[in-house]
Amino acid sequence: MDILFHLTTEASRSLLIGFGAACQQNKVSWGCFFTNDGVKVLEDKTVLAVLENAEKTVVCEHSWDRFMGEATSPVKLGSQTINSAMMAEARRVVSL
Repeated sequence: MDILFHLTTEASRSLLIGFGAACQQNKVSWGCFFTNDGVKVLEDKTVLAVLENAEKTVVCEHSWDRFMGEATSPVKLGSQTINSAMMAEARRVVSL
């Protein structure tokens, strides 16, 4: 994976949409890990459409439970250990 976007805040929604689209357009492999209140962006249909082009997409299970409660996650639930593994796989990490 060329780039891992590490989403930590809901305010990064538009950045993720733009960066994800740019990666797709330029044939750059990318993934995304969502944590903290960044998990809230997974309610946005535009974000979910952009994520269809991601190589890997994981959301922190603890953050999901904290901010989204009983809702079903649209992406794979994972731990901070998974986050660390994704960071090790990525050539670049961009924290949003």
